[in-house]
Formats: sequence, C-alpha cells, structure tokens
Amino acid sequence: MGIATLLDIQRWKGLGGNNMGEILRVQNLSFRYPEATKFAVRDFDLTIKGGEIVILAGPSGCGKSTLLRAVNGLIPHMYTGEYLGSVSVGDHKVSEARMSELAQTVGLLFQNPENQIFMFSVERDIAFGLENLAVPPDEMRTRVDEAMRQLGITDLAQRAPHELSDGQKQRVALAGVIVMRPRLIILDEPTSLLDPKTAVELVELVRRLRDETGITFLIVEHRLELLVRIADRLVVMSEGRKVLDGGPEEVLADERAAAYGISIPPISRLRNQLKRDGLPLENGFGPDDLAEELNREALGR
Repeated sequence: MGIATLLDIQRWKGLGGNNMGEILRVQNLSFRYPEATKFAVRDFDLTIKGGEIVILAGPSGCGKSTLLRAVNGLIPHMYTGEYLGSVSVGDHKVSEARMSELAQTVGLLFQNPENQIFMFSVERDIAFGLENLAVPPDEMRTRVDEAMRQLGITDLAQRAPHELSDGQKQRVALAGVIVMRPRLIILDEPTSLLDPKTAVELVELVRRLRDETGITFLIVEHRLELLVRIADRLVVMSEGRKVLDGGPEEVLADERAAAYGISIPPISRLRNQLKRDGLPLENGFGPDDLAEELNREALGR
C-alpha cells in the first residue's frame, strides 16, 4: 500500500468518526405523509456513535424506510409531510442542510444495486458522484482507484456494469458510495438478492471497511444470522416506534423480539434455550463459538 493510499485512509478515518462520539442523532422524530391518517414514524429517538455497525430490523410497514429517508435527507427535502423533531448527521442538521452536503455525509446503498449503477463502465459509474461535485480530475482518479481497490474490483474497471454478477454489481454500487467518503453508510437489505456465499463475503467486507476506515454503518436487514456476528447493536422498530435497542445477543434473547416480527436465527434460538436450561454461555453468534463454549462447559464439569 502506497503512502498516498495510507494518507487517504487516515483522512477518511478522521472523517468516519471512529472514537469521535455521535455520528447520528435522531431526536423525537415523527413524520406523517400527506393524506396519511397515521404517522409512519412516531416519537423516535436514536443515537449512533462513530464506527458502530447498527442493524435496524422490524416487520414490513414498521417505518424503517421512512426513517432512512429522514436520515439521508429525502425527508423533508424530497418527501413532504408533517415533520416533527430533528435529525442530525455529523455537523449537519438534516432539515437545514443542502442535499449536496448530505451526499458527502450520508451514503445509501439500495436493496437492488441496479437502481444506482447506470454508466457504461465500472470506473465511470464510481466517479459519477464526484463529477457532480466537480472534484478535480487528479483527486477523482485517486479516489476511484482507492474505492475499487478496497472493494476488490480493480479488474472490473472497464467492464460494463450490466454484464456483472449480482455480487459484483453490489460491490460497484458500494464503491460509488464509498468514493464520496461519507461518515455514515446506510445499507438497505444488502443481502436480499445475494446467494449465501456472496452474502458472507459482503458481511465480511462491511466488517473490514469499518475496521480500516472507522466508517459507521446503519443496516436494514431481515436476514440477521450473518450480520449479528459483526453488529454492535440491534434496533427493532414496530408501528413507527423504537421498541428494542441493545447488543444483538441481548435483543435476540428478549422474548418480545419474536412478538415484534423478528426472525430469530437458529443458532440464537439454540443459545437462548441452553441459557434457559442453566448453561452459563457467553456472547457469540457463530456455530463454532457455541461449539467451543459447550466443549469448554463439558470439560469443566
């Protein structure tokens, strides 16, 4: 890794906010769409620290999409309605910031990557956001090359995005987000279109990006069995409100989680049952973690 690359990563690590306190603060947020009779989000509070990986889960229609729109500025700048409370990302109050400012602070990876890749080559697609900000060509080239390196897609630079696999498209779309060097990246159901192997690779990529850059991730996901292994927190929504918030194991062990529509991963169900049976198990989500603990418990008896 060259000196320029190291300096870029250190600069981004500073922007990312590792150990820099709060990156996202949602205070008493309520939002109701025009003509709607109910608030999509109601009295919602959430604080996320720099460098955290936070999962947002809940049944369809619980308000997750509305919350994401409020975080990245689509609400209230694009979607109007009754807006109460406040959302701040980094130094920006979302309702008062320009969308161009928010685009450099909050990045969003759509559920379907094809919704955000549309240029004729991978490198042009990744550079699109920088071109809109009139970033100087030399800096643009450096940032695009670095994003492709971090995502492992340098060999795809001249390929047409529509020719790629779903996993490759996901990486190209994420590179287009990363190249903007946001402080917070939102992933909307990132594993929903991926096969199991590619989903595991994406989860490990998120972990590595957080560790290397200090970037903060807010991830909406139903398939929790992979992401809970790298997440710092699991936040559950129901009917527009935050109903659970804590460490993933703590939340998944809460009997209310299933009642709120959360699909408890099989390994977590087994761990919960063993704990209820009196085994003093520690934190951990992988089968290997559980097997090691059970073996240690058996040898200790």
